[in-house]
Amino acid sequence: MAGELDGPRIEPRGGQAKRLVVFLHGYGADGNDLIEIGRAWQPLLPDTAFVSPHAPEPCGQAPTGRQWFDLFTRAQDERWNGVRKAAPVLERFLDAELARRKLPPQALALVGFSQGTMMSLHVGLRRAVPPAAIVGYSGLFVLPEEAEPAAVKGEIKGRPPVLLVHGDEDQLIPPQALFQSAQDLAALEVPVEWHMSPGVGHGIDQEGLRHGGEFLARRFGLMR
Repeated sequence: MAGELDGPRIEPRGGQAKRLVVFLHGYGADGNDLIEIGRAWQPLLPDTAFVSPHAPEPCGQAPTGRQWFDLFTRAQDERWNGVRKAAPVLERFLDAELARRKLPPQALALVGFSQGTMMSLHVGLRRAVPPAAIVGYSGLFVLPEEAEPAAVKGEIKGRPPVLLVHGDEDQLIPPQALFQSAQDLAALEVPVEWHMSPGVGHGIDQEGLRHGGEFLARRFGLMR
């Protein structure tokens, strides 16, 4: 695993942050891929800092991009081993970002895309104090190969509300992954909502962005 994480940030317009939203990008991208979502969400999430770290490893199949873990075979056990290996460096980053802003751990929200969704769900459910919310775009909840959700129940430390958003024309991570992930999370008593974006492939449309931003605003107590 490579060294500590860093990436682009958007600080709140009013100065001191009251909340922190961390974006976790997908395989082969970097932190710049998602950070501008923070600007779109600023009206919904005032006094919020946004940060989008570059994943720790250079991407084997996209030399200019980054990866949280390798996806050479895209097998379930590869994903499981990958999220477990990458989790500690992400945990340290989250703790450091909260500490530098003097924010409590419950002032955190995680927003992932694709591989970043896998990381958001894996780490977010295992933090000693759960984040306020997790939003996962175009991804899935990773379990050990051929395992039921009960196999990881002992690892789950918190049950933050989760929103899953997926395109119904996604050919990279099929839309069925949304329903399977929602079912697995519900089996672990994690409150989960979902939105299927019609006509969208492996990406995020404006409606999906709106759902994500409003979900976070509600969970932070900024919107009913």
